[in-house]
Parts: sequence; C-alpha cells; structure tokens
Amino acid sequence: MTQNASKPRVVLVTGASRGAGKGIALAFGSEGDIIYVTGRSQQEGDAPLPGTVFATADDICRRGGTGIAAVCDHADDQQVAALFERIADEQGRLDILVNNAAHVHDDLIKPGGFWTKSIDLVGMIDVGLRSSYIASWHAAQMMTAQGSGLIVNTGSFGARCYMHGPAYGAQKVGHDKMAWDMAHDLRPFNVASVSLWMGMLKTERTDQVMQQEPEKYAGFHELAESPEFTGRVISALYRDPQLMDKSGQTFVGAELGQSLGVEDIDGKQPVSHRDMLGAPFEFSAAVVE
Repeated sequence: MTQNASKPRVVLVTGASRGAGKGIALAFGSEGDIIYVTGRSQQEGDAPLPGTVFATADDICRRGGTGIAAVCDHADDQQVAALFERIADEQGRLDILVNNAAHVHDDLIKPGGFWTKSIDLVGMIDVGLRSSYIASWHAAQMMTAQGSGLIVNTGSFGARCYMHGPAYGAQKVGHDKMAWDMAHDLRPFNVASVSLWMGMLKTERTDQVMQQEPEKYAGFHELAESPEFTGRVISALYRDPQLMDKSGQTFVGAELGQSLGVEDIDGKQPVSHRDMLGAPFEFSAAVVE
C-alpha cells in the first residue's frame, strides 16, 4: 500500500470525547489530518469525567489538524449509518477507522463475581464488539471501493488474561478475531485490518482512580503510556510499506511502536507487558468458506 505522506488523511476515531480515543485523535491532529471524532458528550457534565467531542475537535484544530465533532451513539445503528454517509458526502473517502467506542460501567473494576455486578456490563459487548462490527461494515464499503484503507480495533491484554471480568474479556478477544477474519475478506481490495493492544494508559479515568487509591497504584505513571502513543503507532503503521503483510494480526502496541521507531510524547519507549499478562493468540491460517 503506497501512501501520499503529504496529503491529509481522513480518519474516524470512535469514542473520542476523552481517554484513549481523544489521545489517538490528537496524535493525528498533530500530523495535520482530517479527523472525525465521535462521542455522546456534547457539554461538560454529560458524563462523570471531563471531555466532549467538541472539545476534542477544538484541540485537534489547535494541533494543526481539522477536527470534526460528530455526536453519535454507537448503540444506534441509524446514527452510525448517518455518520458514514456524512463522511462520504463531505470527504469522499475514509483512510483510517479506529474502533474505540466502549461502554464503561461503574461496576467494571469492583471486586466480586460477574453475577454480583450489574447485568448492564453486557453493554461492553454491545458498544464495543458489536458497534465495532457495524462501523467496520460501513468503513469497508468505502475503503474497498477506493482500494485502500486501514481498520484498527483498540485491544487489550484482557483478551489473554483475566481482566475486569468476562464481558470485558469477551469483547477484547472478539476484537482480535474480528480483525483476523476481516483481513481475509479485505485483502483482495488492498485494505488492512489489525487489532492493537494498548498498555496501561494515562487518562482522565485512571487519574481519578489513582487519586482515590494512591498507594495501590504507586508507580503506575512510570509504566503507563500516553493515549497519543497509540495514535502515533497507528499513523506509522498506515504508512508502513509492509502494512498488508501485517493485516489480520494482533499487536502489542509497545512492541509495534518499537519496530516502527515510534516513541511516546515524552520521548520514551513504552514497555510491553507480554511477560506479565500474556501474548496475542496465533489464529489458524485454515480457511473454511
């Protein structure tokens, strides 16, 4: 896949009011790209944590990119369809889709078995795994028609180890397999699909948790990476001449960043947690049509 490095890319980052999505979007903003950012938060106070899609779009513009806020509930298929119609009408193409929209419930990190927590945790499969499939379905139609593109699912070591319970784990491992299977269908059209495991992130949510339990999370910042690092890695991956050879794979972000020569915003190289939390699965190359 040959890319024009001087041409602004059209990027869609879902779930970008704050956290990982915002950081990823800002990284593309720093490169002068056109970034659509989705989320439900329209004004401060709409969510317990700070951040809105409009604030993210403004920050992108301050970085030198073109930030476009798109209020969208990814649990609503009609809203998602309208979003892609808008991108097609306004830009005529989509180069990169980052599936990051997620349902984060207050019970997620509470102790106890999954049956003792709210049944609404299943929303992580709806706005997470299912919503990524729907967004990818729309993106694939645009990308296959133009003969290029990259779909990225933001993943986690929770696909390999116990992390936050079965709903969280199911959607994360599902993202990895989804990237593998989509890559098979997309390969003839020069469109790539990958899953990218992020490490511990410095976000508004983790800052809040650390303030509540500082002793428990002592040393966190020394190991954590910025959300922008993931965006930098995705950007470099898109321009990698061997992108199509990497399609379908699940990568540890820190490891892929090192191989592509990508550093975090502080100039450091994030560390991989493979030895502690596990490695991505290797799926069979067998194909059953």
